[in-house]
Amino acid sequence: MEARWAGAALLLFLIAMPLQLTGAPVWTWGPLHALVYAAGGWEPALAGVRALRGKVLDVDLLMIVAALGAASIGQVMDGALLIVIFATSGALEALATARTQDAVRGLLDLAPPTAARLTPDGGEETVATKDLAVGDLIRIRPGERVGADGRVLDGASEVDQATITGEPLPVTKEAGDEVFAGTVNGTGTLRVAVTRDASESVIARIVAMTEEAARTKAPTQLFIEKVEQRYSLAMVAATSAVFLVPLLLGADVTDSLLRAMTFMIVASPCAVVLATMPPLLSAMANAGRHGVLVKSAVVMERLGQVDAVALDKTGTLTEGTPRVTDVRPLNGSGLGRDALLALAASAEHPSEHPLARAVVTAARERGLALSPATEFTSAPGTGVAASVDGHRVEAGAPARLLRDTSAPVAALASVVAAELEERGRTAVLVRRDGRPVGILGIADRLRQDAAGTVTALAALTGRPPMLLTGDNPRAAARLAAEAGITDVRAGLLPQDKAAAVREREAAGRRVLVVGDGVNDAPALAAAHVGIAMGRAGSDLALEAADAVVIRDELAAVPTVVALSRATRRLVVQNLVIAGAFISVLVVWDLAGHLPLPLGVLGHEGSTVLVGLNGLRLLRESAWRRAAERTPAEGPRTARRPSRTGATA
Repeated sequence: MEARWAGAALLLFLIAMPLQLTGAPVWTWGPLHALVYAAGGWEPALAGVRALRGKVLDVDLLMIVAALGAASIGQVMDGALLIVIFATSGALEALATARTQDAVRGLLDLAPPTAARLTPDGGEETVATKDLAVGDLIRIRPGERVGADGRVLDGASEVDQATITGEPLPVTKEAGDEVFAGTVNGTGTLRVAVTRDASESVIARIVAMTEEAARTKAPTQLFIEKVEQRYSLAMVAATSAVFLVPLLLGADVTDSLLRAMTFMIVASPCAVVLATMPPLLSAMANAGRHGVLVKSAVVMERLGQVDAVALDKTGTLTEGTPRVTDVRPLNGSGLGRDALLALAASAEHPSEHPLARAVVTAARERGLALSPATEFTSAPGTGVAASVDGHRVEAGAPARLLRDTSAPVAALASVVAAELEERGRTAVLVRRDGRPVGILGIADRLRQDAAGTVTALAALTGRPPMLLTGDNPRAAARLAAEAGITDVRAGLLPQDKAAAVREREAAGRRVLVVGDGVNDAPALAAAHVGIAMGRAGSDLALEAADAVVIRDELAAVPTVVALSRATRRLVVQNLVIAGAFISVLVVWDLAGHLPLPLGVLGHEGSTVLVGLNGLRLLRESAWRRAAERTPAEGPRTARRPSRTGATA
C-alpha cells in the first residue's frame, strides 16, 4: 500500500511539473500538486503525529511542515518534490522488508508436504511432514526430498545437500549417516529414523535465524537521520522564538510572522535532504547500470562503512560447477590422456551425476569421440559400470574400486589418488576389465576475478577477507591459498556462518558478507551489509541480502564499496555546502532583515547546487574512478580449485 501511494505521488508530480514549468494556468497544475501532497504526505504525516504523541518529534513531521511551509510562500513544486522523495524512500524500504519476509517464509516449502511413514506391521502410510515425530521411520525413494531430519537405518544413496551446506556435489549416505529435511535424494532408497521435530529441523532453524538476524540488525539510518531529533526540536524552538520574542518586544504581528516564516524556510532541511539523497540515488543508479542492484539508499551508505569481509566459497569465489582438472593414465595401462578420458566419458555418459557430467563435458570440449555404453549400472557411493567396446569399464570412488584389486596395482593407484585428493581434487578411478587404468581429478573452478577481488577487498578494509564454507577443510584451505585468504572457516552449517559473522560484529567490525545459497542467508541477514551473487543465487539469499550482483561479476563487489565511499565523501561535501548556506541565511535573517524572496532564492539555490553536485555520480566516470581506486585484479586466469565430495 505504501508503495502505491508513493507511486501515485510520483506520477502526479511528473504530470504537474512540466505544466508548471511551461507556464500553464494554475488550475491545470495546482490541483495535481495538491494531490501529490495528499498522496505522498498523509502516511508520513500520520507517522509524525503518532510519534509526537509519544513525545518524539521526528523527521517525518518536519518534512511535512517544511513542504507545507514552502507551499505557503508559493514554492509549491519544491514542497511537492520533497514529499515525493520522502515517500519514495519509505516505500522502497517497506517493500524490501516485505519481500524478505515472504522469501523467508517460502523457505519452508523446501521440505515436502508429505512423507512415507512406515507402520509397525511393515506397511506404509502417507502423512504430513509436520506431523512426523521423533522416532518415526520414513522411506525416501529416489528423487524425493527428505521430509525430516533423521539418521539412515539402511540403504545407500547420494543426497544433494546444497540447500544446507552449499556443496553442489551429492554426498554418499549410508547406515548411520545424518540426512536433513529439504535435501534431495539421489538414485537409492533410504530408510530413515526421524531425530528432530519439524520445528527443530535444520531448515526451520535457518528460517528462524534469518528472521532473528533481520529483527536484531542495527537500525538502518542515513547519516542525516541520526541527528534529526535534535535538528527538529531546535528548528521548532528557534522558529517559535523568532516569532514570539519580537512580538513580546512590541514588534508588529505581520512582521514577526514574516520573519519567522522566512527563518523556517531558510533553516528547513530541504537542502540537507537533497544533499544526502541525490548522491546516494545516483550511486545506486550507476551501480545498477553495472550489474549491482543496491536495494536502498541506506545500503549504499552502509557499503562504504565496511571494514571486514566474509566470503562464501561455492558459487561465490568459485563457479560452483565441477570440472576435470587432471587426467592421469597409470603406467602399463597403454592409454594416453585422451584415450583415458574418452573411455571414462563413454561409461559415464548415461549418468546424471555432476561428476559424470564433468567428465563427459571435458571429453566433448577436447573433441573426443565417445563409444556407446551398454549394460549401464550405477551404485550410490561407488560409481558407474558399463560395457564399452567389448570391455567392462568402471568409474568411481578409488577406495571402493580398489578393494578387489591386486596389491601392486592398487598401491600405485592409491598413491596417485592420494596425491590428487591432497591437492583438493575429487579422485575418480577408471578400471577396464577389473584393472585400474587411470585416475581423473575433478575440481570446482575459482572465478577468474576471485584473487583480484580478494586483494581489492583486503586493501579497502585493511585486512584480508575470511572464507566461510560448508566444504571440507582440505579443499577449503587449498582454494583459500590460491585466492589469497588466510582465515578459513570450513565445514560450517548455516548457524555457524551466522555465528562467525556475529563474532566479528561483536568485536566492533562492520562485516560485509558475500554469498549465494540458502545456507548463506542467516549470515547475509546478520551482516552489516550482505551481497548475494545473482545468477545462481537462491531466492532466500537474494531477498536476505542488501545488494545483488546481477551479472555474477565478483570484481563488482570492491568497486561498489569504493563507489559508496566516494558517495559518502560527496555527501559530506554537500552537507558542508548546505550548512554554509543555511548558516549565512539564518544569521542574516536574525541579525538583519532578510527579504523573503531573497531567502527563498538562497535556500532554493543551495538546494539546486547540492542536487546537481550529487548527480555527478550518475556519470560513467564515477564507476570507472571507483574501479581504479581498487588494486589491480592480477592475473585474469587463475589456477582452478577443486571440490571434494562423493564420486560418480
